Amino acid sequence: MSKISISSVKPRLSFWEIWNMSFGFLGIQFGFALQNANVSRIFETLGASKDELPILWLAAPVTGLLVQPIIGYYSDRTWHAKWGRRRPFFAIGAILATLALFGMPNSTVLWMAVIMLWLMDASINISMEPFRAFVGDMLPNEQRTSGFAMQSFFIGLGAIIASALPYIMTNWLGISNVSEGGGIPDSVKWSFYIGGVAYFTAVMWTVFKTEEYPPDDIDKLKEENASKGVFTGLKESFMGIFKMPKTMIQLSFVQFFSWFSLFAMWIYTTSAVTSHIYETSDTSSALYNEGADWVGICFAVYNGVAALVAFLLPLVARRISRRITHLLALFCGGIGLISIFFISDPILLLVAMVGVGIAWASILSMPYAMLSSILPADKMGYYMGVFNFFIVIPQIVAAGILGFMLKSFFGNVSVYALIIGGVSMLLAGLLCLIVQDNEDN
Repeated sequence: MSKISISSVKPRLSFWEIWNMSFGFLGIQFGFALQNANVSRIFETLGASKDELPILWLAAPVTGLLVQPIIGYYSDRTWHAKWGRRRPFFAIGAILATLALFGMPNSTVLWMAVIMLWLMDASINISMEPFRAFVGDMLPNEQRTSGFAMQSFFIGLGAIIASALPYIMTNWLGISNVSEGGGIPDSVKWSFYIGGVAYFTAVMWTVFKTEEYPPDDIDKLKEENASKGVFTGLKESFMGIFKMPKTMIQLSFVQFFSWFSLFAMWIYTTSAVTSHIYETSDTSSALYNEGADWVGICFAVYNGVAALVAFLLPLVARRISRRITHLLALFCGGIGLISIFFISDPILLLVAMVGVGIAWASILSMPYAMLSSILPADKMGYYMGVFNFFIVIPQIVAAGILGFMLKSFFGNVSVYALIIGGVSMLLAGLLCLIVQDNEDN
């Protein structure tokens, strides 16, 4: 792959410049948080069984596997005099994701909801993938940890609001939490509508408030684009997994077990909390929907913790190193997930979510800070896309085996999926010890 040099001029940016370039993640996380907290609820409401949930969720990681490296590859090779390199992808993804968020809660049958999940996840990935490379494009190396921390802050803030929306709709605004016809409640529908508007508005703020640096060699960029077809781009994207730098390979193992754990949590927390703590599996009952709303509050709490911890992580990392900081954070998350098995009071779930929030903040920033410091600037989007294989592959594995494991070994008791997730996160923490970070350089 020939080199396309991005601008070598990278002055330090002000707080508000980093704020504006990261603000779009507030909207992106509205989409992801609504998806993570409510899709299992929607699937169960439309008739899915517990052991079917992982397979139905398979749409999300498979979409990421296909979309992320391709978008990363082509966003490296895009330049428009007015819209820049990454911002066209931000805008296109925002438009598509907004439409998908409006469509998802109006699904009337299970297959329709699965299709909407495909569309929603693909659209969100179109926006999100270039945002990771955006930090490497715009910030000098010494500001990148702060840049990813700012992204984590907006991810946390967006997820707090979005995760809590069904609870807010029901308990503050009096919108119905139970559908009389047995379908998706109005509280969930209005949450997705608000999320769609927030997604579009926040991403477009970044599009209009940030100017990108032009590549040093625009003519070479145009020449290479003209010489490469779509097939060549796809091939290079997926072959990148065999060309990863050593630190990237080491981090990929950490990512695998971290995201296996997260996917187990997103799929099974609603089912685990409603059956293990609220002791009901009747999706049409008020008690089930009360428990499902409380899961949204739990997700809001872990994301709120992540938003606060995001700004502490760079300070801790400077004292004890980035990899040890990540190890400790993952241990907090693993212990938090495992502790849910021993909880009977819904309020105590919020304590468990504190540990998950610490891990989430680190997962969203530390691996990327370590990775961006060893990647060539001209291939930042490409390698960020390849790195995301180790977000989606563990989710595909989880989707393939969690349902079978629960049905075969744990009597379809959902809370055991959270224990499996907790153990996986502890293992991810231990694997941080093998990572060679070049932060001293």
